[in-house]
Parts: sequence; C-alpha cells; structure tokens
Amino acid sequence: MKISFEEVENFRDRKWRREETLKIETALQVEAMVEDLGFCLGLTDARTNLPSVYIAVCGRRDAHSPKNVQKDVEMSLAWTLKDEVMMRGKVYYSKLCKGRSMFVAPRLIPHFNAVWGIPKAEEKEKLSADAQKVLKVLRKEWEMGTSDLRAEAKIENRANLTKALDELQKCMKVVPQEVLYQPKFTYIWTLAEARFPKEVSKKITREDGVRELARNFLKICGTTALGEFAKAFGFSRREAGKANHQLVAEGLAERLATGIYRIR
Repeated sequence: MKISFEEVENFRDRKWRREETLKIETALQVEAMVEDLGFCLGLTDARTNLPSVYIAVCGRRDAHSPKNVQKDVEMSLAWTLKDEVMMRGKVYYSKLCKGRSMFVAPRLIPHFNAVWGIPKAEEKEKLSADAQKVLKVLRKEWEMGTSDLRAEAKIENRANLTKALDELQKCMKVVPQEVLYQPKFTYIWTLAEARFPKEVSKKITREDGVRELARNFLKICGTTALGEFAKAFGFSRREAGKANHQLVAEGLAERLATGIYRIR
C-alpha cells in the first residue's frame, strides 16, 4: 500500500503542533505536548525533522532558526519556555541521545535510561575521571551551580567540566534544574535520581527500552521511512528493525516495504 508524502506530513503537522491553530505559548502547553508525544527536542528547527518546542512555538512546518536568535520573537519565546519547563520539573529535560537537548515524559524515562543509562557498579569503568569527580560532588551536595561545581570537583579547565556534564547528562546521571541570568548566567545542576527517583530506579531491559521508543516514535510519526527511527536515536539498523518487527507482531504496525512502517 502506497502512502503519500503529504499524508505523512499532514499527520505530523497535527501531532507536532506545526499548525497555526495548534502552536504553543505557555509552559503548561509545552508540558502537555511532551506528555502527548512522549518526547520532543528543545530548540531545533525543521532541518532535524523531529518535534521540538521551537517548531511548536512557530506553528509551521518550515520553521528555521534565524541568524540573529537573540532578536527573534519566536526563538526568544521558545528559549523562555524551555527554561520555565526545566525549572518546573514536571518533565525530564537534559542533553540526551546524540547530545541534543530533549524533553521526555516521565513514563518514558525508564526506557531512555535502559538504553543510555549506566549502572552505578559500572561507573568507574565507563565514566571519565572528570565525570566521576562531578558525580561524587553532586552526590554529596545534591545541587550546585556550574562555577562552584568546577571548583569543588577541582576541574581547572572549563571546557573539561562542560564535557563531563554533557557525558553525565547523556547517561542520565545529572540534569540542569534551574538557570540563573543574574548576576551572571549559570545552570544549577542536580542528580537525575533526585528529580525522578521512581522513574530512574525502575529496571527494564535494553530490548524492552528500544521497543517502547520505537512504539512511541511510530505513534508520533504515523509512518516511518527507511532508517528514520535508527537515525533519530542513533541505533543500528538491525536493532531498530528488530524493534519495529516486534511492533508488527503485536499488531500495532504494518510493514509497507523494507524499513517502512505505518501505525495501524
């Protein structure tokens, strides 16, 4: 069965809030969108071809980041909403897969953690020395600003601290919980388990995690093209294909062609 490009895009227009009548303007609307979609990116534009807060603020399919983001009304609103939602702490916010800032609904946190999380027993083996230093400080203090964290962790180079924080965000150990602009710009960092203890502690297998992400991805995309799911999350084609085949076996999806699936 053939399905047209426009049919796919029309479905995504509605789900991703890429329509004028559906665009978002408040933090509550962002949280509702994240709960509906399961996950979305932060400030990325249409070139990423995934739902994002910025695209939903624009309310159009062809949303592109302006050259001067500081003076752009839509980007400014998206940035403000991102900060407010992060500080409210109702949904998960962090740099996750592929290093992109992402919002995740609480129900999907265990599944993301099953794929990218690192068990405590494996931290010394898998985390860099700087990441371990940062984690040790936060487990003692629970929350701390960037500059104070660098001092306490004894990391002299600012770039090394940024790299360590990115590493810890990606494996779901650390999240930003607040941003301050006065007297100077800084993030306040805390442990992921402090914000979402129940979700982070839930144990599931990687296979189950990938399958649930595939299920969620199909629901928000309607139809997935060859390699689209694998590319979005950085999975191998084999792992992504196995998850999609499981959805077909469940009856949730139908396989239209090699690597192309549509929700029933």
